Amino acid sequence: NGTRTLSAADYDLVARGGIACVNCSWARVDGDVPFSRMKSVGGERLLPFLVAANPTKYGQPFVLSSAEAFAAGLYIVGFKAAARGLMRRFKWGRSFWQLNG
Repeated sequence: NGTRTLSAADYDLVARGGIACVNCSWARVDGDVPFSRMKSVGGERLLPFLVAANPTKYGQPFVLSSAEAFAAGLYIVGFKAAARGLMRRFKWGRSFWQLNG
């Protein structure tokens, strides 16, 4: 439902309200996730073009794991150390940054 892309200008919004990710299978996201019942404090945002590095969806654009999406959001708005720390937990975490450098 988002119409704006997440950017560094959203830093204060994220610092106050955080980031939310929907953790579900991509096969079920369109029919099973009740987006209309979810509330957004500052408006929904979209991630820019990013490529997955996780083993299940490696190399595919726009189908990130929840961890990748969460880390990307943190990084984009300026919480770079937290984003890198999150991705260090995964064997493929470094690949995410290399693919999306």
